[in-house]
Amino acid sequence: MKIATFNVNGIKTRLPHLLRWLEREQPDVACLQELKALDETFPAQEIRDAGYHALWKGQRSWNGVAILARGSEPLEIRRTLPGDDADEQSRYLEAAVGGIVVGCLYLPNGNPQPGPKFDYKLAWFERLIAHAESLVASEHPVILCGDYNVVPTDADIYNPRSWLKDALLQPASRECYRRLLAQGWTDAIRHLHPDAPIYTFWDYFRQHWQKDSGLRIDHLLLNRTLAPALRAAGVDRWVRGEEKASDHAPTWVELDLDALRKPRSAARKRS
Repeated sequence: MKIATFNVNGIKTRLPHLLRWLEREQPDVACLQELKALDETFPAQEIRDAGYHALWKGQRSWNGVAILARGSEPLEIRRTLPGDDADEQSRYLEAAVGGIVVGCLYLPNGNPQPGPKFDYKLAWFERLIAHAESLVASEHPVILCGDYNVVPTDADIYNPRSWLKDALLQPASRECYRRLLAQGWTDAIRHLHPDAPIYTFWDYFRQHWQKDSGLRIDHLLLNRTLAPALRAAGVDRWVRGEEKASDHAPTWVELDLDALRKPRSAARKRS
């Protein structure tokens, strides 16, 4: 199974990019962020024509998340992150797809910082950490993927010096991500590529894409049950090179789900 995450940066504007990517790479599950569209304007028919069923939660002008599943219906689990009933921002969606619990998230950017936007980022992160604690040790395989808006370490950015004041690199942001991993989550990209300079985001300024001056802020985290199935992980960089592309590239994992079934079968035989 191939599961991917992709911040599309406006699904109406970049629908052709999304459809070309789906046709070429054919992920089994695609988690999308930053739809920037209301529910009623989500291109459900075009995505269905491409072979995918979808769950989505839109919002006017910004935010918005969706989970696409190839050839099957994603079964909704929750549409909000627990912990704040007053939070109306569309940033989290959770569904079951092919026996896997898939959490699609768009963590707040937090800029400018300090200020209320950064405070909201940290508060949202705390809610995510609390919810993730209930999932990490689950007997069900779980993946939490999306745009985390956090550069985990200096090895995940081309040059941290010009970003030192950015919310993505603040010690408090990085500490939240570290605490999340410490629960027992596996950061798929870094686990399989411990030393490689892998980026998932290149902003539109100063020819950062052309110079490969990127950041790694899109992450796929696997819980303890799912981690043994991890076989490959990477970034579809070609999407970022398209004309008028999103500033993110799709990031993905490949999972061997048979690896999860074999230990259970062996345990039943011993019993």
